[in-house]
Amino acid sequence: MRISVDRAECVGHGRCYTVSPEVFEPDDEGFCADQGLVRYVPAELEAAAEAGAQACPAAAITVRAGAGPTS
Repeated sequence: MRISVDRAECVGHGRCYTVSPEVFEPDDEGFCADQGLVRYVPAELEAAAEAGAQACPAAAITVRAGAGPTS
């Protein structure tokens, strides 16, 4: 699974990392630290990634099925 956080849409509610701290982290200003990046999520954290994305009121997080870079 791949996740990405749209830099223009993330407004720093912090719900992603509150709900799923094992996947999402805050930056120094309270925004999701993954803004503008595409990250691969291991299979054991997919449910947490989905939960964090669904918790985002700005819908700034995109979750896509797909294998990691070594698969």
